[in-house]
Amino acid sequence: NTSASASRSVTAYSNPLYSATSHKMATNGEKQKFLLYGKNGWIGGMLIELIKAAGDEVVLGNARLENREAVAAEIDAVKPTRVLNAAGVTGRPNVDWCEFNKQTVIRTNIIGCLNLADLCWQRQLHCTLYATGCIFEYDDAHPLGGGVSTAFTEEDRANFTGSYYSLTKGFCEEMLRAYLDHLTVLRVRMPISDDLSPRNFITKISKYEKVVNIPNSMTVLHDLLPASLALSKRKLSGIYNFCNPGAISHNECLELYKKHVDPDYTWTNFTLEEQDKILAAKRSNNELDCSKLVNALPDLEIPEIHVAVDRCCARMKKNLDAQGWKPTPRGS
Repeated sequence: NTSASASRSVTAYSNPLYSATSHKMATNGEKQKFLLYGKNGWIGGMLIELIKAAGDEVVLGNARLENREAVAAEIDAVKPTRVLNAAGVTGRPNVDWCEFNKQTVIRTNIIGCLNLADLCWQRQLHCTLYATGCIFEYDDAHPLGGGVSTAFTEEDRANFTGSYYSLTKGFCEEMLRAYLDHLTVLRVRMPISDDLSPRNFITKISKYEKVVNIPNSMTVLHDLLPASLALSKRKLSGIYNFCNPGAISHNECLELYKKHVDPDYTWTNFTLEEQDKILAAKRSNNELDCSKLVNALPDLEIPEIHVAVDRCCARMKKNLDAQGWKPTPRGS
């Protein structure tokens, strides 16, 4: 994909701290040595499997990102060719947790994230951050149902501050723009996996008593995680709306879950206003324009979101059948 890479406006390094001792960067065809932070996380675990399957090496970072000196020492000892940051605090069981643990959120999501970006920048080391696209909400310029022509682009600045989690992520993205000559920031949205992981967006909404029904951009990890490693290997830096093309509603997701996984599944909707009354923090709803990502990787298929979720639920059914899983009967 040399021609595609060349056609992208990839910023060359102009790092005044560069020295002959900076770690040699591997080229596209060479085996990579990834240093991964977030080894115990949901996305981190999937990345470990993908990297190994591709025949590349992955070293699991042990330093806590808020401890700058420890991270610096680890990078210098490992001498990776690429760094991946899948660490972060989202809150358990959901982002409402962040409203009551603000210092922990700052420590990991801002201090730790900036530490790693800055240390990699000093070493001319390409870093990929699995960030969030939940920093936007529909507004007059980006209306609900406006489609790709009014969707948020990578140049748009965060406009959603309804949750402390999103507020810190929006602040952090703005500061990270200073590092984009070596940094790839991936705006993940409502991630969906091929299983019933509690982190999977479909798993979450399938367990809610009531759900809203709003079209959103979403990230089907089966399609997008390999794309993230391609961006890293090719050093395609910058911010990317990291989702499948288009927007899909909660009901459309649940209809596909019902079609493939649990034919007896039923659900009840309620309004955004009713949802806000039962949550400590508001939730982000938006559509992101991901054409920059699709155009950057013309050799990879990133299917439209309805197609992607349909395929995902079919894979989920196959995986669950292999495990002997059966849906819980309604009312039990």
